[in-house]
Amino acid sequence: MSGSARAAEILAQTGAVITSSHVVYTSGRHGSAYVNKDAVYPHTAHVSELCRLLADAAASLRPEVVCGPALGGIILSQWTAHHLGALAVYAEKTPEGGLALRRGYDHLVAGRRVLVVEDIITTGGSVKQAVAAVRAASGEVVMAAALCNRGGVTAAELGVPALASLVTLSLDSWDASACPLCREHVPINTDVGKGREFLESRRA
Repeated sequence: MSGSARAAEILAQTGAVITSSHVVYTSGRHGSAYVNKDAVYPHTAHVSELCRLLADAAASLRPEVVCGPALGGIILSQWTAHHLGALAVYAEKTPEGGLALRRGYDHLVAGRRVLVVEDIITTGGSVKQAVAAVRAASGEVVMAAALCNRGGVTAAELGVPALASLVTLSLDSWDASACPLCREHVPINTDVGKGREFLESRRA
């Protein structure tokens, strides 16, 4: 079984792929499906296996550090770095809204080859911010890798030399103002994504 097929199997086994729903993504766009990475994280054996596949994809580039955006990227960076024999760090939010390497992690990244990991890529915003944080700390980004690329995002769009995704999904999404599910009054899922926040903002 290929790595991609095995990753898809794990996501299915853990109930991480939600379909026929009305979801608000982190980007603010709406869609009918969702990849719930939080359903995977409690299962450490599965997380380890997925991160081994990420590590395998990047091994030839010899990354010395693995960096992920907080929060989900923390778990991925730890397990992926474990399989690579590398250091693991994470980038956290700044008051200005970007990501930065703190806690002395900037010194660990400086002058080293860095793999940036993410769970789900939709627009690529978090990956771009993590890449910027690594470069601001004088690290060399050699690749970005994700469990799932659901936005059709490319390495060029992320500004990285290479991009690896274990699973690639093509899921429809719409601006909130043009969402057909909203027009049809399909209830918004408040258990995953940003549905709860979206509804609260509308009530406000």
